[in-house]
Amino acid sequence: MTEHYTLDREQWVPASLDDVFAFFADAGNLERLTPQWLRFQILTPQPIQMFPGTLIDYRLHWHGMPMRWRTEITAWQPPNHFEDLQLKGPYKLWRHTHRFQAVDGGTRICDRVEYSLPFGIAGRMMHVISVRRNVERIFEFRDRKVREIFSGGSSRS
Repeated sequence: MTEHYTLDREQWVPASLDDVFAFFADAGNLERLTPQWLRFQILTPQPIQMFPGTLIDYRLHWHGMPMRWRTEITAWQPPNHFEDLQLKGPYKLWRHTHRFQAVDGGTRICDRVEYSLPFGIAGRMMHVISVRRNVERIFEFRDRKVREIFSGGSSRS
């Protein structure tokens, strides 16, 4: 039996919907939003034109172990929504849904990550021991960077 997990994050920034979407639509900005300890690097030549079916390749280090990650853009609805799905990487499933909404003179950013791990019970144990916390740390870092980039704002999960 595969256990599925979900991480939901919500953040408001004092910037226009168009500006926020444009920032997230530029795949090159993902390196800025990823903690240094992952040594994350985009391998796909940039700029990357985004549309359903776009493939993006990355390299990262997970606990010192180098690995490759490939995602596909599976939904693309500017300026309100896009979704990427891991095709190759450390997870059995990784689906990241990005939603954006103009609200209160700024933009609400909503992230939902649905994921599962391989290796059955060993994967479930790893989730409890470290994976859940690492995923949370990645998104906590991302929230802080987004606040810095868009000069202020509040974050809540």
